[in-house]
Parts: sequence; C-alpha cells; structure tokens
Amino acid sequence: MLVKWIRCTVIDRRGFERGQRKWAGLLGEPGFRGQGGGWSRERPGVAHIFSFWESRAFYDSFMARSHDRLAAAQSGTYKNIQVGLFDYRFDVKTGFEPRFTDADVVRVAHCKVHEGRVEHFSLMQEKVWNPAMAGSPGMLRGLFGEAPGNEFLVLSMWHSAAEHGKYRAERVERLSLRAQTDADVAEIAGAVVRLDPAWTV
Repeated sequence: MLVKWIRCTVIDRRGFERGQRKWAGLLGEPGFRGQGGGWSRERPGVAHIFSFWESRAFYDSFMARSHDRLAAAQSGTYKNIQVGLFDYRFDVKTGFEPRFTDADVVRVAHCKVHEGRVEHFSLMQEKVWNPAMAGSPGMLRGLFGEAPGNEFLVLSMWHSAAEHGKYRAERVERLSLRAQTDADVAEIAGAVVRLDPAWTV
C-alpha cells in the first residue's frame, strides 16, 4: 500500500473546504483505498490530508489521468504545499485499514533517521512503540511507512484527542528513553490532526 501525506497552509478556508468535497470523485478510481484529513490542532490554518492506494502503479496512473481535474477546484486556496509518499511497512496495532469514520484525531510523526540506525529504529517501533500504542485506551489503528532517504511515517488513529493526550503525557518520555529515540532520529516533526468528516472519501 502507498500512503500519501499532504500538508498545506490554507488562505481561503471556505474555498478550500468546498474544493475538498470534490475529492469524492476519487471513488471508483482503480486502486484507491480511502482518504481523510482535517485541521492541525497546533497550527491554525494548516490542513493535512492522508490518501491510500493499493500500489504505486495505481497512484501514478491516477496522477497522469484524473488528478489535475479534481485538484482544480482548490486552485488558489492554499500555499506551501508539501507532499510525501510512503510505502506501507507494517501495522501499528493490527489490521490497519484506511477508515476514518470512527476516529476523531490522527497523530502523524515524520522521522528522518540517522544512517546506520534504520534497522534499530524499525525494530524499536515494532518492539517498544507498537505494543505501547496498541495497549493505550482509545488508540484504534495505525501504520508504519518508509520513504527513500531514511524517512519514516508513523500514523495513528485515535478515538479522541483526550485519549491521545493522556498517552502522550503518561508514556512518551519513558518510551523514548527505552527505544533510544534520540540516538536514532536526526529530525522529527509531527502533528495532531482533528479529522473533518466532510473530507472523508
């Protein structure tokens, strides 16, 4: 599975939201698995969209054919767009599926990992972070993805922002020490995204 993560700063909120609904046109595209997104809780005006495809080939075919027509509806409503493509590696918890209807927030962590530490980082994700997240109340499902250049994406869906906040406050510092995250990670950026049901395809 291919995961696409889009971030942008919205300059015309009403126009952007209207255009976002046009992405319903993705339904029926070969290889399309689902899409959802919403607004950053920490940075007002920053939108995040997550899109899932069966494979890179299906995604490339969509980009060549239908993408520009669907995207035209949002032209001029945003700036500073950043797009990342990640190959799915494994589930966080079990049975990941790109379903957004039962989640309130998505937590996304984008990590650039030091050369030579990739194997350790991936192992710690599997042995330390995954069990801790999977056992946290309100954590629904998630995935671990990889992009060229030692870049990784950890995406987790939560029933509520409060439950995610509790996990963060109680566990993250301790888990970071155990997983030696500081030794593995050169750079980390992330966001907590409040999902907008109208953006779900």
